[in-house]
Amino acid sequence: MFFERHGGGERVILVHLDGQDPEAREDPQEFQELANSAGAETVAFFNVPRHRPTAKYLIGSGKVEELRDLVHAEEADLVIFNHVLTPSQERNLERVFECRVIDRTGLILVIFAQRARTHEGKLQVELAQLDHMSTRLVRGWTHLERQGGGIGMRGPGETQLETDRRLLRVRLRQIKGRLEKVRSQREQSRRGRSRADIPTVSLVGYTNAGKSTLFNNVTKSDVYAADQLFATLDPTLRRLDLDDLGPIVLADTVGFIRHLPHKLVEAFRSTLEESSNSDLLLHVIDAAEPDRMLQIEQVMLVLGEIGAQDLPILEVYNKLDLLEGVEPQIQRDENGKPQRVWLSARDGSGLELLEQAIAELLGGDLFVGTLRLPQRFARLRAQFFELGAVQKEEHDEEGVSLLAVRLPRSELNRLVSREGVVPAEFLEQHTLQ
Repeated sequence: MFFERHGGGERVILVHLDGQDPEAREDPQEFQELANSAGAETVAFFNVPRHRPTAKYLIGSGKVEELRDLVHAEEADLVIFNHVLTPSQERNLERVFECRVIDRTGLILVIFAQRARTHEGKLQVELAQLDHMSTRLVRGWTHLERQGGGIGMRGPGETQLETDRRLLRVRLRQIKGRLEKVRSQREQSRRGRSRADIPTVSLVGYTNAGKSTLFNNVTKSDVYAADQLFATLDPTLRRLDLDDLGPIVLADTVGFIRHLPHKLVEAFRSTLEESSNSDLLLHVIDAAEPDRMLQIEQVMLVLGEIGAQDLPILEVYNKLDLLEGVEPQIQRDENGKPQRVWLSARDGSGLELLEQAIAELLGGDLFVGTLRLPQRFARLRAQFFELGAVQKEEHDEEGVSLLAVRLPRSELNRLVSREGVVPAEFLEQHTLQ
């Protein structure tokens, strides 16, 4: 790799900009939480009120001088801007401050680098970081820019810079090739689940909304969950058997955030495709968050970017344990379909309502009844058991299996059609002759 993954602990000054455009303005509290998630030791929070962006420093020269004095006084190692900086602005500010400078995108990339655990996750983070660094390589060789020149004296700075750029391009191609293989494997797995008619349900939502805690409590898993931004980076899939539906695959995915860098959306496309190819999205919302409507809006923007905005969505209002007077419940639309579920993933209240709502939305035309299977249908009987669709089994005096089953009718049709001997009308009689 061409970059270091900083483990945090650096003395950091945070620079927050109050822009005139409310759409471009960032949340200062969220900015502080991002820095904390990266492990930064914040020594100062510098607020720049209503500024006019400048091409050289982004902020005015007077504020730059104030910041320079603050950096030297606090002996800061790093200055982080809660805004997007151009490569030239980063270089100019570093010359003045005599320390490293990164922007909001760079900060999120640092957090992602710390959180990645799987091989795929590390590749995706490296792709995003290298892509981000490709326009910033020159700052590492500014001390060589004026050396060399003339016939036979090619500048060493130029040579090293071109070498790094060439190596970076090679590495980018390698990573993209590996991620393409991962994408193909994921697509193959999705096709396998589709052939087996096992629906996929994906958890999406703003970062730190409680997706991983909900995932763990529903699936009895031990995915890493913490009260910090981007605690989950690598996607996790688990099989879950619902009483009124049968098996589903539940996917826990990376959280979204306001102004999620486009480079990250591109790098994590193969991961996010797990959401865009789902049968149902569970949009987990922090019910105790004052700005939850803005967070909902940001999640929908990212879903639109990955082509998942038109998928069926069940809103899950989490963290009821932080609210007073609100009970777990299912809220329905005018047609009686579940629209949102209120629950607490931490204490488990309302989880059964969530499973009920998922089963209702995915069940469609649910078949519930008893099937009579003669012995020649032993293979079919085994498939019903494999799907977890059998609730009870008995045998009559002729040795015929009487299976009490519950499963989607489409799944039943698919299974029996393989035998090629069962007319559709027999399904209504609950008997396979």
